[in-house]
Amino acid sequence: MANTTSKNTKTGESAKPPVAKLRIGLIGASIWERTTDNGTFHSVTFERRYRDAKGEWHSTQSFDKSTLLTLAKLADQADTEIARLSAATREQAAV
Repeated sequence: MANTTSKNTKTGESAKPPVAKLRIGLIGASIWERTTDNGTFHSVTFERRYRDAKGEWHSTQSFDKSTLLTLAKLADQADTEIARLSAATREQAAV
């Protein structure tokens, strides 16, 4: 996950970076936060890095059988991190 800041093509403004990043080996998770009138919500994107035959790095959102267990472990870690972030948000709102 090389570039964490992207441009909103409609407005030209920089998008918010992820609130957390997790990694196990070549598989990474980015946790995103969205605040609305109904509260704060989190979502997760997953990415797998790999090298092609020329040795150049690429990323994909495709996972094969050999990476599914790692993906599941990373999803569990992301769930734990979202619970922590949500608790911190509730604590701040109570202050």
